[in-house]
Amino acid sequence: MVSPAAPLPADLLIDATDEIAIRQDLTLVALAKRPADRVLRVGRLLDVHSRTWADDQEIVIKGRRIAYVGPAGSWTGEAAERLHEPYLAAVPGFGEAHKHIESSHLTPEHEAALVMPHGVTWVCEASHEFSNVNGANNLEFWLEARRRGSPMKIFPLPGSAVPPTAYEWGGGYFGYDEQKQFLNESLMVAGLDEVMDWPSVWNPENPSYDRLWGMIRATFEKRAVVEGHAAGLRDLASINAFAAAGMASDHEGWFLEEVWEKLTHGLFVELRPHSLPELIQGLLAKGLSDWSQIAFVTDDRSASDTLKLGATDYNMRLAIENGLAPEIAIQCVTINPARHMRLTPWVGSIAPGRFADIVLLEDVASLKIAKVWADGRPASDGAKFVGELPAIDWPEWATRTVKIDRTVTAEDFRIAAPGEGATAKAALLRPFHWHDDFITMELPVEDGAVQRDFERNVTKFAIVDRFSGEAKVSKMFWLGTGPRTPDTALGATLGHDKHNIWVVGSSDEAMAMVANELAAQQGGWVLVSGGKVVARVLYEVGGLMTARPADVLDAEMQALYAEGAKIDWMYEPTFSPRWWPGFPERLSFATLTCAPWRWVLVAPSPLAPEGFVNVATGATHPVVW
Repeated sequence: MVSPAAPLPADLLIDATDEIAIRQDLTLVALAKRPADRVLRVGRLLDVHSRTWADDQEIVIKGRRIAYVGPAGSWTGEAAERLHEPYLAAVPGFGEAHKHIESSHLTPEHEAALVMPHGVTWVCEASHEFSNVNGANNLEFWLEARRRGSPMKIFPLPGSAVPPTAYEWGGGYFGYDEQKQFLNESLMVAGLDEVMDWPSVWNPENPSYDRLWGMIRATFEKRAVVEGHAAGLRDLASINAFAAAGMASDHEGWFLEEVWEKLTHGLFVELRPHSLPELIQGLLAKGLSDWSQIAFVTDDRSASDTLKLGATDYNMRLAIENGLAPEIAIQCVTINPARHMRLTPWVGSIAPGRFADIVLLEDVASLKIAKVWADGRPASDGAKFVGELPAIDWPEWATRTVKIDRTVTAEDFRIAAPGEGATAKAALLRPFHWHDDFITMELPVEDGAVQRDFERNVTKFAIVDRFSGEAKVSKMFWLGTGPRTPDTALGATLGHDKHNIWVVGSSDEAMAMVANELAAQQGGWVLVSGGKVVARVLYEVGGLMTARPADVLDAEMQALYAEGAKIDWMYEPTFSPRWWPGFPERLSFATLTCAPWRWVLVAPSPLAPEGFVNVATGATHPVVW
């Protein structure tokens, strides 16, 4: 357990007993029978329920909640403090229905300091990243910053992908019993994180079938929300089956017709910025007038990108620039996600009973944020965070998560030739290879080992397990990514969604050095070239995050990019050319095993001894033969 530094307020988390006492108090404050803490009077206020503006309104606040909203002067009670912002427009604090805070690579308290000046006051944390590293302490981790006074409300959704597939293991295991316990333990738990392993949902023969349906059952029993992940599901039969299975949403829509089919078959659609301009224009052209089943989400966004682009306010501005009314864009990050996640008693609107989370806009059309309030007090002034930033000394269960009890050697990455010939056949993948078949190539053999082929853009990629202590290694050849520069390797403990160590390199020696350095620093990034570490980034919490400010982390990332720019990286055209060539940061997503992936490399496991497996069928294959 994390020990509190001082007595903590009781009303930070949503607790059934405290909730009754809070609302009994709010009732009497609203009737002016008890005093309020403060009254905030604003020039305009957006009611997101009706999408209408009201002029000269007052918001009466008691504790962290709103007790009363109405025309200025209509509340007759007494307040300890009164503030007036006559030139600012009040809208609800922004929220996200689907967010991986781990992908900011900041711990929750520092994530709050980063995104709250952008208006974000609450988030549904899709927690299968840290869950896969330490499932047992998952809920404690996500609630601790709030317990310590952070103004950000985090509603954890335990990960359905723990493990992501039956071919992966280590760090955590969630099934019916675990999900039931999470939902019973805290009212902050809003449902089940995105169900990603679609083959396990529809196929009774899949080894994860019972585990997934057990988690769905536990979620239904508490009438909570089952979030979905429908990447690659674009045919009508699959969309119908996905909705029939109880999946409530999808955040993986890329194309207009796909999004339209999912929307019109009952799915709540969470739009990310990658294709937002085309989708907004297309939905408007189709005449969509009811946007209540749509939200904007960032999903995975690094601290560096947030510093550069913004948080979900960036998504909103994109939508507004492409024709969406500002009021609808605001609904897409307030009442819409709150309704979908069944959180409207607490967030999503400026209304009685809700947390007093208020974004004060200097200009609505451009979404220019002047100030942000959270918990009934200022959280940011302009771009400056002024809220509580608790200092948390994270315990070893959060900071000692890379368990490797031996020295990794170059021999661990050697791929032995299957025979005496001068060449061998090899199975290859490349980033975002979503085909039914893997790539086959004839590669040279030297000294009994199959070799890379730099002239044909062939390098070596490996996964090192960081959970068993044994550092089990799976390795294979990859096409079109990784360093051509001699004696160079790059690796990270950030490898969705199992988050073992991955490493790509031009020599086995450099790959071994990367793995050992990552184990020593307990996570992050390491770039090795010429026999030395030329750059590193520390993710000391879970191997995924750092308990340091965003600008400090960004400085390390920029140093990594600068050293990476000195390396000759291979390039092979693939799914999205904008992600390649150059520094292959997107390899952190190349270890995904959810739909639409088929052939993947995972750490060695009982069902995939060499780690090379088709997660759609369960088929395995040698990497060389």
